[in-house]
Amino acid sequence: MSTAPAFVDFKDVWLAYSDELAARNDFAIEDITLSTRDGEFIAIVGPSGCGKSTFMKLATGLKKPTKGSVAIAGQNVTGPLKIVGMAFQAPTLLPWRTTLDNVLLPLEIVEPYRSSFKAKREEYAARARKLLATVGLQGYEDKFPWQLSGGMQQRASICRALIHEPRMLLLDEPFGALDAFTREELWNVLRDLWTVQRFNVILVTHDLREAVYLADTVYVMSKRPGRILATRQIDLPRPRDLEITYTEPFTALVLELRERIGSIRKS
Repeated sequence: MSTAPAFVDFKDVWLAYSDELAARNDFAIEDITLSTRDGEFIAIVGPSGCGKSTFMKLATGLKKPTKGSVAIAGQNVTGPLKIVGMAFQAPTLLPWRTTLDNVLLPLEIVEPYRSSFKAKREEYAARARKLLATVGLQGYEDKFPWQLSGGMQQRASICRALIHEPRMLLLDEPFGALDAFTREELWNVLRDLWTVQRFNVILVTHDLREAVYLADTVYVMSKRPGRILATRQIDLPRPRDLEITYTEPFTALVLELRERIGSIRKS
């Protein structure tokens, strides 16, 4: 059994969105305890409103727990983290910036890159071009968001989240607005980036196939107040390709999770 320290470490975490709500015992999430190893890919699933996005805010330091503690990379989280990249369901690319300039945006804002951005812009631009090529966007560097498809915009958004080489990537329903074929293409883009770089990933999703295909571990949350009701290790071999999604072991895992969430909805 590994004795390596946890990378993400939640200990008895409760969160109410105000002191007044806390006084009424009205919590968004409660009694969350979990830990992940360095480089692990986890997915969080559950019914709408269960606190999945609240969990993300705690993991990034955007919210402080009302009770309990959150540590990332061995350090207690007391404010927003610089070692995190984030991507959401909406790509939120700035319409007046090209694809390349959108990807470079974090380097203009986050230290230690910000202070050296002007001097090292060409070096950083080369890094961005390489990352864009990795996700199939070579030749689109000078296009504006309105000239890109939804899937292309999301690829650029993921590049923007990774350009400053964060140790953790947080993804909040990143492929939910895409068609099924594009969604599966981007599963593989994310799989390949993670396989090479082994950053830590927290994926919030309603798509159980997505969770089982991508993750090492899937956590199932209850209805509000959100609690971890089940933890499922995904023991499918890696590297995974889309053919595995048609196999019995894969289908069995998806059905197991679906039944668990179904029972939560009825309770």
